[in-house]
Amino acid sequence: MDEDLTLKDAQNRVDEWIQNFGVRYYSELTNLAILMEEVGELSRLMARTYGEQSFKNSDKKSSIPSEMGDILFVLICLANQMGISLQDALESTLKKNTERDKERHKNNPKL
Repeated sequence: MDEDLTLKDAQNRVDEWIQNFGVRYYSELTNLAILMEEVGELSRLMARTYGEQSFKNSDKKSSIPSEMGDILFVLICLANQMGISLQDALESTLKKNTERDKERHKNNPKL
């Protein structure tokens, strides 16, 4: 994959993949359910890698980067089918968080 892949590029590449191999997008509700499933798979690996749970044989086939990739893929699918620019969404969130939290974290004695 291209090192300089932008969010827009990623959205275009996922759309191309869907058109060429996936036939069509699943419904938004189905993709949301798949997204939650993928987040659960990441959570399971995180609990076993960084928490107290031990690995099962079925867990050893997965990796954290792979699960993150699955999450990103489904999130991009949702954004594409809903007409959302992830670039715009991220920039908006960064602006919102900066305005809201510019001093909060600096003044947090827990950090």
